[in-house]
Formats: sequence, C-alpha cells, structure tokens
Amino acid sequence: MPEIPVIQQIEDVTARMMDDLQRALKKPPSERRWGMVIDLTKCTGCEACTVACKAEHKTPPGVNYNLVIKTEMGTYPNVREIFLPRPCMQCENPPCVEVCPVSATYKNEEGIVVIDYDVCIGCRYCITACPYGARSFDFGEWYTMGTPEIAPYETAPTFEYSEKRVRKDDASPIGNVRKCNFCIERVHEGLLPACVTTCVGRARLFGDLNDPNSLVSEILAERSSFRLKEELGTEPKVYYLT
Repeated sequence: MPEIPVIQQIEDVTARMMDDLQRALKKPPSERRWGMVIDLTKCTGCEACTVACKAEHKTPPGVNYNLVIKTEMGTYPNVREIFLPRPCMQCENPPCVEVCPVSATYKNEEGIVVIDYDVCIGCRYCITACPYGARSFDFGEWYTMGTPEIAPYETAPTFEYSEKRVRKDDASPIGNVRKCNFCIERVHEGLLPACVTTCVGRARLFGDLNDPNSLVSEILAERSSFRLKEELGTEPKVYYLT
C-alpha cells in the first residue's frame, strides 16, 4: 500500500478538524466541550505555536499564552530533549475561578475559562491559584518601548474574547491578567485555534470532546494519554499523547 505523502496527511487532518468544528457549532453552546490533544511524539519544539499565538493576540512582553517547556533527560551520551507545549488547561474545575474576588474570571457555557477585562481589578490571585503557570499579568510594556514611537502593530485592534479591543495607554487589558482562551473568537468564526493551524508537525488537535465522532475523541479512545497534575482534581481539557 503506497505511503500517503506528509503534506496530504496534514491537509487531511486539518480538513477533518474543520468538519468537526462546523458540526459542533451547529449545536447549542452548552452541548459543546472544546478540548485539545497534543501528541508529544510529533512536537519538534519549534515554538511556531508560541509565535502564532502572540501574532494572533498581539500580546506584549512577558505575556505568553502558549509556551513550549523544554527539558533534557538522560545522562551523556544518552541525552534527549523533551518538549511540553503548555496552553491554558481549560479546567473543568478551575481553581483560578474560585479565588477571583470579583468574578472577573469564569467558565462560560462552552467550558472555556475566560476573563472579563472590564471587571478584572488586577489582584493576581488567579495567577497564584493556577497550578499550571498559564496566566500572565499585563504590565503595560511594549516591544518598541524606548523608541521614538510605539509601532502600529502593537496597538492594532484584536478580537480576543470576541470583542474588538485596542490596547493603548492605560486601557484594558493593561493592568489585567491574561491567558489562552482556545482562540474562542476564531472558533466562533469557524476557524481553528492559531496554534493548531500553525503546528508544523500537526502535534495539536482540537475539537468537541462531547462528539464521539470528532477526531479528538477518536484519538483519545485509541491511544493512551495523560493530563497534567490530574491528582489536583482540576480535570484539564488538554490531553497529552506519548
């Protein structure tokens, strides 16, 4: 049987996820359960996901929604590097929600943990409560700070949390906590999260965990997986394949 070219495999996987996405969007929001599956055997540590996320959300210095944690294992000469992509885990039982004194961070009807920038008071309790280090504080810094002017791309509007928002001067989200939201503004437009579309190894898969016919559900049924810090009872919706 002839081997399927890699580029075709990537196109087939993307098309499948897009079909799953369209099917999920036809359901009431409360019946969806968005989840992500990350195949650690395919992650190359290229950090394209990190770059794509920063470009999508125009995040400032120190604010990173998607990181790739790198560590070495073994003893010379048998040493290998391990890559662990880490978005927000979108917990079923998010500890960050419990500690917010003003209910600025909450879980929406689709199960996505979101932040209301207009309510957030910047206390940062949620940063301390998150066991995954998935939250950052926006201190109002710019990559072009100290130059004659702030570059236009840094103040261009974004559509984070489905709301057009311009970050400048002391306007939100400056002074707020920020984090990954599974690119829900893209998902509602029928697009996959930026990190998923940009992954060169197709290590990231996204879809509706409530749909047994979705790619993410089928993969989890076929292969062994784990979730980070499951013993805490947070019930993350990000699964890792090994």
